[in-house]
Amino acid sequence: MEPFYPKPKDHPLLTEGSLAPLYNKLINCRSCPRIVAFREKIAKEKRKQFQSWTYWGKPIPGFGSVDARLLILGLAPAAHGGNRTGRVFTGDKSADFLIKCLYDRGITNQPNSEFLSDGLKMHDAFMTPVLKCVPPFDKPTSEELKKCSHYFEEEISMLPNVKVVLALGKIGFDAYLRHVRQKYNFKLKDFQFGHDKKYLLPNGKVIWGCYHPSPRNVNTGRVNSSMMIKLLSNVKEELEK
Repeated sequence: MEPFYPKPKDHPLLTEGSLAPLYNKLINCRSCPRIVAFREKIAKEKRKQFQSWTYWGKPIPGFGSVDARLLILGLAPAAHGGNRTGRVFTGDKSADFLIKCLYDRGITNQPNSEFLSDGLKMHDAFMTPVLKCVPPFDKPTSEELKKCSHYFEEEISMLPNVKVVLALGKIGFDAYLRHVRQKYNFKLKDFQFGHDKKYLLPNGKVIWGCYHPSPRNVNTGRVNSSMMIKLLSNVKEELEK
């Protein structure tokens, strides 16, 4: 049987490190009724291949090094990925694609992300979803994003060394821009999302757009391994400047 963590006390991200107090608050959040109902419904109505699992079914903490220079932003946990395993980009098709590409560029220590105790480590990187719970149809409302934003804000405030923000999809891209605009005056329209498009922001960080590694994008060829690995190579070059 694959490992699983049915209780928060067994989750290493809630018991170790400076972010643990924040994440212990996060996992008890029930601010968005539509999302809470959906994430818990998924946790009960499991996929056939995961019937032996106790799904996590709660908000998802970030993962990686708090000293990281690279921040990887996703949209939200996958219904049978993070919502099942308790870790972002773990146990789903998007994770399979992304982690292999990150491993190719030396950003992770292994090419797979399957469950919490699988030994995955991030090298100089931290990844987290902007929305901490899985939304119905992967489409959060603006109000749900707003309600969740204070967790995101507090989380990234505790990552002092970030130099590059890699946004996997437009929602993550826009969320980070809104974060920066709280202190700096600029127009969002001046920063257009696109794959492998980067901008220097007023706070001195570089934001880098990337198509989300979703099965839809991968299966249609909108993004492939070569494109992703090339982008990650460019990101690593930027980090070393």
